[in-house]
Formats: sequence, structure tokens, C-alpha cells
Amino acid sequence: MHSRTFRLFQPTDTHSCSYLNDRDARSTYVDPGEELDQQSLTLLSLNGFRRSGRLLYRPDCPGCSACQSVRLRLSDFKASRNQRRILRRNQDLRLSVAKPMQAEAGCYALFERYINTRHADGDMYPASREQFADFLLSDFGTSRFLLAHRDGELVACMVFDLLLDGVSSVYCFYAPEEEKRSLGTFMILCLNQLAQGLLLPYNYLGYYVEGSRKMDYKANFSPLEAWNGHYWQPLTE
Repeated sequence: MHSRTFRLFQPTDTHSCSYLNDRDARSTYVDPGEELDQQSLTLLSLNGFRRSGRLLYRPDCPGCSACQSVRLRLSDFKASRNQRRILRRNQDLRLSVAKPMQAEAGCYALFERYINTRHADGDMYPASREQFADFLLSDFGTSRFLLAHRDGELVACMVFDLLLDGVSSVYCFYAPEEEKRSLGTFMILCLNQLAQGLLLPYNYLGYYVEGSRKMDYKANFSPLEAWNGHYWQPLTE
């Protein structure tokens, strides 16, 4: 893979951190005018960046380095006993993969229910079609939707990027009334299996923040590696 230099910018202002209540946050962004493709996104993921719509960013917060970009090393991943139970519990679901525009019609209603039920205290509430399109339909040709149906009804969706060295989990949403199924964990496990079938070594899971309840679930997957600003190393909590 060829190296490349990207134009970056950083706002001067900070904002309240979404993960730790007593912290201020700031990010470094890739210039939106950059022409990006699968190789570019792979290089940026290798350097700790994440994608939100067509915006690529990496936390660069003053006086704080709690956000750690993590990836799951799939060659050594073994589902835990509880994760195996979750897989068995959801054996009745039918899985498929679609491109964003193919999945749009059936996914927005589920996304709206999920945001308005599970994240009414978050910055994405209330859900809107414009927000859904900007966040999950705007991509660089690498985005796919992993869909789980039960009897023809969509119950879960994992949006991910297909990279050269793995998959990158972008966002997962699911039927809020199906909490007993542990659908968030189930969809990560299914994405792991998809990547392994494609002989891809990593699942990039985004940022892990020790002490943040929103991020605790990522520690249930092992072995995790974290980007330390120079290279990837085993995650130490």
C-alpha cells in the first residue's frame, strides 16, 4: 500500500466530550476537499481516523488522550461463552449485505425508532431523514449495510466500511424492543465472521474510552489492539 499525505485542519474551539462528563473535546479532520477512496480510507484507519458520513476525524483533545482507536485482531479472536450463546439465540435471523442506496428504504424507520428510543438524550435526537442520509448514506464507495431480518422484518443493521485490511464498524442500530437478543453484540460477531470469510485480518471498532459506559462493550472483544499515535499495540486498559 502506497503512503500518502493528507491535508488536515483543526478547529480552535472545543466542545463538551460525549464520553467523559468533565472533559472538553476537539478533533483533527481531513480536508473535506480531499479525493478519498478505499486505499485512502485504509491508510487513515491505520492512523487512528474514523469516518462519519464523508468526514474523517481523529480526537486531538487538549490535555486528554482517553480515546483510543481500537481494532480486533480476527486471526486470534474466539467468541466467549456468552457470545456463543448470543449467536445461538439469534439463529432465526437471516443475514444479507447491501449497498447504502439498496438498503435505504427499509433502514430509516428502524434507525428512527432506535435513536428516538435509545438515544433521546444524545445529539442525534430527534432522528431525521437528512441526518440519516448525511451520516450513513454519504460515503466513498466503501460502505455496506449488514442486515438482519426475522420473518421479513428488519431487526438490526450494521453499517461498515470495506477496507483493504479489514472492515470498519461505522454504526449499528436495532429494534429497541428486542433487547434480550443482544443485537449489538450479535452484529459485531456477524461482521467478524464476514471479514474472516473474506480473509481480512481486522475489524476496526472505533474509539474505546475507559470509564465510559457507552464504550464498555468493546472490552468484551479480544484481542484488541490500540493505535498509540505511532503504531498498533495490544490494548492495555
